[in-house]
Amino acid sequence: MVSMNQLSKEKRAAVVRCLVDGNSIRATVRITGVAKNTVTKLLVDLGEACVAFHDRTVRGLRCERIQCDEQWTFCGAKAKNVRPEREIEGWGDVWTWVALDADTKLTVAWSVGNRDAETAEPFMLDVAGRLLNRVQLTTDGLKVYLTAVENAFGPDVDFAQLVKLYGPAQGDTPEARYSPPKCNGSKKQPQLGLPDRAHISTSYIERLNLTMRMSQRRFTRLTNAFSKKLYNLECAVALHFVHYNFVRVHQTLKTTPAVAAGVVDHGWTIDELVGLLDSN
Repeated sequence: MVSMNQLSKEKRAAVVRCLVDGNSIRATVRITGVAKNTVTKLLVDLGEACVAFHDRTVRGLRCERIQCDEQWTFCGAKAKNVRPEREIEGWGDVWTWVALDADTKLTVAWSVGNRDAETAEPFMLDVAGRLLNRVQLTTDGLKVYLTAVENAFGPDVDFAQLVKLYGPAQGDTPEARYSPPKCNGSKKQPQLGLPDRAHISTSYIERLNLTMRMSQRRFTRLTNAFSKKLYNLECAVALHFVHYNFVRVHQTLKTTPAVAAGVVDHGWTIDELVGLLDSN
């Protein structure tokens, strides 16, 4: 196995390429021959660099429509199986909050935490702080958004919620346990300002949820691939979104979201992404 002090730039790029393509830590070890602890340290170091880079770079945005949603995963064990002494370590259900520009597909902000007001408030403040102009904002029907959006934007937002209407549970069959309940429709609920009903939608952010699950092994359902440390999960999420914004070419846009939003003037390579380690 290769240790950290022997890791070349080419090998670092190979490790990162495996991670952003949805491979687990152990699979990355098998593919690249890099030691497990080295892969984990690279993930954490680069994740920290990605957080710092995104925080200082993705600002002053002129978005028109923002969609927000929360994506579930878990750390250590699902909440119902977590022992009390493990709760203080961050084990249990974890939610990744994401804000997406519907036009450029840029991930404006993200936050890893609980599905509650304690996470919603700073998340929406972060979103508002990155925008220069009034936007139309759409979320799901989670009630904590009502106060969080108003506190972050005040009256300077056109805010609506798209509330999904689901049918009753289908019993305890495998199909019912492993599939979402049937959606019977949705209800558009304007909350602040004058949102355009034609653009009250969460379609793009829901598609991004699929990209998250396909590109991050820790988010894959019904497997044993999960984070044992909350901080490692946060770093993996940061790496994913900076790669998504700056490196991955969007199939519809034919360029990266960061280029489409005018944040940078060219799509990045994996080598440029790894180069954040030296500039942080």
